[in-house]
Amino acid sequence: MQKILLLMLAGGLGSLSRYTLAGTVQRLAGSSFPIGTFVVNCLGCFLFGLIWSVLEDRIGISPDVRVIVLTGFMGAFTTFSTFIFETANLVSASQWFLAATNCAGQLVIGIAVLWIGLHLGKLV
Repeated sequence: MQKILLLMLAGGLGSLSRYTLAGTVQRLAGSSFPIGTFVVNCLGCFLFGLIWSVLEDRIGISPDVRVIVLTGFMGAFTTFSTFIFETANLVSASQWFLAATNCAGQLVIGIAVLWIGLHLGKLV
């Protein structure tokens, strides 16, 4: 139960961090380009790599703490970082086809099902 509560707390903090940072960057940029989301996704990828490396290689923490930090906080901050990390693992394992499939599939299918959801939502 403690792990679940810590996961929820970390997720809440990640979500609030994303909301605050993306909104602040977007407001300061004053652009129609979604620069706030862009910055959050890039920062999230950097932080995911940094945190993974430090936690795995230097500190050697428990799997529970890793889940709380990476799935809880980082997952709520940006799922994009997990997508990139998993794709990078495929590339590192020379699984080029799977890496390309993951990238193209999530982008193309994601846009397609969003479009379908938007149109279905208008019918309901």
